Amino acid sequence: MQSVDTAVTDLASATKKFFRRVLPIMLVMLVCNQLNRSNIGYAQDHLQADVGIGAAAYGFGAGLFFIAYAIFELPSNVMMEKFGAKIWLTRIMISWGIVSFLMVFVQNETMFYVLRFLLGAAEAGFFPAVIFYFARWVPAGQRGKATAVFIAGSSVAAALSGPIAGVLLSLHDVAGLRGWQWLFGFEGLLSVTVGMAVFFVLDARIQDAKWLTAGEKSALAGAIDREDAQHSAGSGDKVNRWKMLLNPQILLLCGIYFSVQLSIYANTFWLPSIVKQIPGTTDLSVGFLSAIPWVCAVFAMYFAAKWQDKAKSKRPLLVVALLVAAVGTFAAAVATPVLALVFLAVAAMGFKSASPLFWTIPQSGLHPLVLAPAIAIINSLGNLGGFVAPFGFGIIKEQTGSVVPGLFALAAASTVAAGLVYFLKERKAANSPDGTEARPEGETPVEANARPKVAVNK
Repeated sequence: MQSVDTAVTDLASATKKFFRRVLPIMLVMLVCNQLNRSNIGYAQDHLQADVGIGAAAYGFGAGLFFIAYAIFELPSNVMMEKFGAKIWLTRIMISWGIVSFLMVFVQNETMFYVLRFLLGAAEAGFFPAVIFYFARWVPAGQRGKATAVFIAGSSVAAALSGPIAGVLLSLHDVAGLRGWQWLFGFEGLLSVTVGMAVFFVLDARIQDAKWLTAGEKSALAGAIDREDAQHSAGSGDKVNRWKMLLNPQILLLCGIYFSVQLSIYANTFWLPSIVKQIPGTTDLSVGFLSAIPWVCAVFAMYFAAKWQDKAKSKRPLLVVALLVAAVGTFAAAVATPVLALVFLAVAAMGFKSASPLFWTIPQSGLHPLVLAPAIAIINSLGNLGGFVAPFGFGIIKEQTGSVVPGLFALAAASTVAAGLVYFLKERKAANSPDGTEARPEGETPVEANARPKVAVNK
């Protein structure tokens, strides 16, 4: 039987080992994920020249990914619970790698559409599976940090995708393949290889981890078990979860997250095209220049996280992030190509920082009994911005020959989202003066009583 002090020490040690050993593996998976999501942005002009895929068709195909993702996310989550996060993450990576590799053989718009849809179906459930894995391995007090590091890693992955794409696109006619075929082929096979490795390096259960001591396993498993028991304490309460999902707060959150995703995926799929407007650029230089906004976003997210820890309310920080995105995007629309890249870097600092700031608000403002389904709805509907943005930009470019009107629309969407943040509710304080747990603004006493109680350490 562990003493309290020993258990606390072992729990802290086990958590640190997870961050050192497992989180880097997750970040490698995220890099592969980003490479296979964004590679068509760098191959766009080549697909048009070699296969005849125009701007509108490209935008529609890029967006089809997110339609499939939204359709298959819930079934994927159900299968993940059945087979476990380790097996399901392996399946997701290998299947998306195979589909990405098949892009080497695309010959027309129909094949392009089918493969983009299949890629979305293959990848569906990746982010929830990672979050679920965190929930089975990381205590609640450190889970937010793990999630924040993982989300921040998406900017690092986006920054790496440009230079890697630039190098691969430069391999024109090597071994009889076009540069874009090298891009899809290499990155697809990389995901398959990493997916196979994941099966052997990730552990399905805490008790399977040979890198933890017996005491660390016991402390970590005990902490997770206590949290599970605590969360199920209120499961017998009569709370109409479907009625709670009609809460206007959830609709506001969907709208704000939709706007954030519009900016993220408009830049993911169209940034290389914008950078190519700079005179004298090549595939290689476009790849490296396209990394600049994402590198800037990494630093912005770091400082936003530090300010977030000190802020009593996350809403002002989220408003600032969204307004920075709006101003940067608007300025990019009216600037010269070189300055447009600078302003898009400013915009990326805003909309990428907005993402982790955003996710702290539903966690503090929504009833715990409705939080899980609410997050699934917010994520699914918000991710449809990944369809609207590339498809809308494609139509705009084909009709006008420019993406400038699309940038104006993005700036307007970010501005509107900043205004919507004003109507969001957060928990006013961690705990009320009498030591009882504070409730979100607008939560009724009945809902508060239905909420599982959390012990407060004094």
